Amino acid sequence: MDNLRLAFWKARKGKSYSGQVERYRSHLETNLVRLRGQILSGAVEVGNYHFFKIFDPKERQICAPAFAEQVLHHALMNLSHEYFERVQIYDSYACRKGKGTYAALERAKQFARKNGWFLKLDIRKFFDSVHHSVLKNQLDRRFKDWELLRIFEKIIDSYCTEPDRGLPIGNLTSQYFANHFLNGLDNFVKNDLLVKGYIRYMDDLVLWHHDKAFLKDACSKIGHYVETELCCALKPPLLNQSAQGLTFLGYRVFPERLLLAQRSKRRFVRKYREIEENYHAGVWDETHCQRKVLPLLAFTQHAAALAWRKKIILPEHSSDDFDSSDKWSNKIGHLS
Repeated sequence: MDNLRLAFWKARKGKSYSGQVERYRSHLETNLVRLRGQILSGAVEVGNYHFFKIFDPKERQICAPAFAEQVLHHALMNLSHEYFERVQIYDSYACRKGKGTYAALERAKQFARKNGWFLKLDIRKFFDSVHHSVLKNQLDRRFKDWELLRIFEKIIDSYCTEPDRGLPIGNLTSQYFANHFLNGLDNFVKNDLLVKGYIRYMDDLVLWHHDKAFLKDACSKIGHYVETELCCALKPPLLNQSAQGLTFLGYRVFPERLLLAQRSKRRFVRKYREIEENYHAGVWDETHCQRKVLPLLAFTQHAAALAWRKKIILPEHSSDDFDSSDKWSNKIGHLS
């Protein structure tokens, strides 16, 4: 029960005022006892998804599970986390504590400084193409509790894009399953191909080496592994010199610096203009606008983009002039 209470508090984070959360909380002990019974019997209720689409940075269908399912997912992963984490390689950076986007970018800069060439790969329609049978076999080898495996299988089978394929984007369990699905590929690259410069961020893979021919050969072998072992397919690869820059996680990675990718620049301009328009129209107040704009600024501040950022925010002023009559632009100019 302590684990289930912890799972509830994790699941409610950031959505305390949701109607679903309030209804669940109003009968918390009853709901947790019911969930405990479902877990012990294996008769968990899964697959009650709310579907919606997002278009940033590209169109994706998000599957938000019912709040009761979110509690279940957190309860399972509270205890399973260390078993998934234990087999991850050091340079897998997505959805892991102490890793993340900026750790991956710093590591990418290190590899770019030491190696003249990079090979960038990713898997075509990754979440939609995850093969259920392959994933279940992987989980069978990792976990020995058949009751837990039965619940995992129910969660996996609760969603598909085509028969025996697909993981729902938006599930906590999907993050763990997707990372684990590619763990064998990580070990193939590191231990069989003996690639020292390697990073994976979910299904984005980058290899670095001083020898272009070595990377070409590695690309062929990785493609064969993905097709035969994972029943998936790679997108067309990108092989280039490190000095030319790698587009990765919204940035352009060079050996000595980070720049913003063009898509990130367009996204910043679009979202900043939207915030600005809503402020001047009186739709959003200053506090709400600042809450919206600060994450945008934070993303650009990791790159060498100060002059570009100020040009967008204060186009009529020089980078050193903040005496704008526009209170909003003046304040955000200082924040930038």
